[in-house]
Amino acid sequence: MKNDDEPSEETLNEWENDPDNWIWGMFYYNPKDKRSYFPKKIKEFGWHANYADPGYSIVLLLLFAILLILIKYS
Repeated sequence: MKNDDEPSEETLNEWENDPDNWIWGMFYYNPKDKRSYFPKKIKEFGWHANYADPGYSIVLLLLFAILLILIKYS
């Protein structure tokens, strides 16, 4: 059973194919899409991240902070 708040598979495909949701053609940014990660069209190539997701932004900031700390103290 599918939750009414979740978009249909067709809507998700439309979002992924919409060039307005891609910054420079590489970074997926869609605030309507609640997924943090989703598989690329060719699944063997990995995953895309939704940069509009607040949870992903926090993870990205934490990774950047760890990198800066490692550079400073190494």
